[in-house]
Amino acid sequence: MRAVTIQQFGDPSGMAVTDIPAPVPAAGQVVVQTEAIGVGGVDAVIRRGTLGGFGFAAGHILGSEVAGTVAAVGEGVDTSWLGRRVWAFTGTGGGYVEQAVAQIGDIVALPEGLSSIDAVTLGGAAPVAHFALEHARFAAGESVLVRGAAGSIGIAVVELAARAGASAVGVTTSSPERGERLRGLGATHVLDRSGRGDADAPESYDVVIDIVGGADLPAFIGRLAPNGRMVVLGVVAGMPPTDFGMRLMAAFQSSLSVATFSLNTVPEAARVAARIAVFDAAVRGEIHPVTHAVLPLDRAADAHRQMDSGTVFGRIVLTP
Repeated sequence: MRAVTIQQFGDPSGMAVTDIPAPVPAAGQVVVQTEAIGVGGVDAVIRRGTLGGFGFAAGHILGSEVAGTVAAVGEGVDTSWLGRRVWAFTGTGGGYVEQAVAQIGDIVALPEGLSSIDAVTLGGAAPVAHFALEHARFAAGESVLVRGAAGSIGIAVVELAARAGASAVGVTTSSPERGERLRGLGATHVLDRSGRGDADAPESYDVVIDIVGGADLPAFIGRLAPNGRMVVLGVVAGMPPTDFGMRLMAAFQSSLSVATFSLNTVPEAARVAARIAVFDAAVRGEIHPVTHAVLPLDRAADAHRQMDSGTVFGRIVLTP
């Protein structure tokens, strides 16, 4: 079967379409015949080599979420899953393929009325957004700033915070046009990438959800209100400075906090329940999958070039 692997870490030219053997599920696993494959920010971070210290090596298959039909099941898996449409988490890789392997605890049946494309637009991003706001102890009436709001996770944070009664939802983005689209999804204040550009926006926020990281992260610690909480979800702009904690210490009397968040710390049952709730909400039109583009699998490198250009709004989806 076809798969997209990293032959050399760095720019997208190091990605290649290769032929590999079709997978056979082990005990507790399923094989999904993919119909849609999500292209996530973490895929780009891995491909660039930013996470080289985490054991990723040449030949790595990118991708963490797919949707399609269960084609085979391993020992101990109920055979009633065969032929069912599912969303599946494949881990930190293994998704850019025609047939993907997932643990049975990492699949969710798709409801009628939800396409595979919409499923991979929401299935990974929206639960991260939901639990990130929970991790930040966000409450109705508080203000939220979403740094890097134009990606699928950022969009989900904007929608969920607005629906939950945020007093203000600020967003950072790269253009007024993207800002207007975010306003349509619940943003109340549109800021540039430096966090400025709207004279009416709050100067400080109760919660900052940061998907960007990078050199400017300390400046956004400075945008926290007293008792404010920042939750870092990603490092699409690279790792923050090693001394970013000095910004916290300098504001010691404001009782600020910075935390990281990963879905890995959420119990399996809670993750599954959140995904079911998100998919059902999407069918009811209460949360909106935003797809930037749908490309064939053999154009995965083009998808990453678009990611690197900073022009993507929502999620790029690959189809085999």
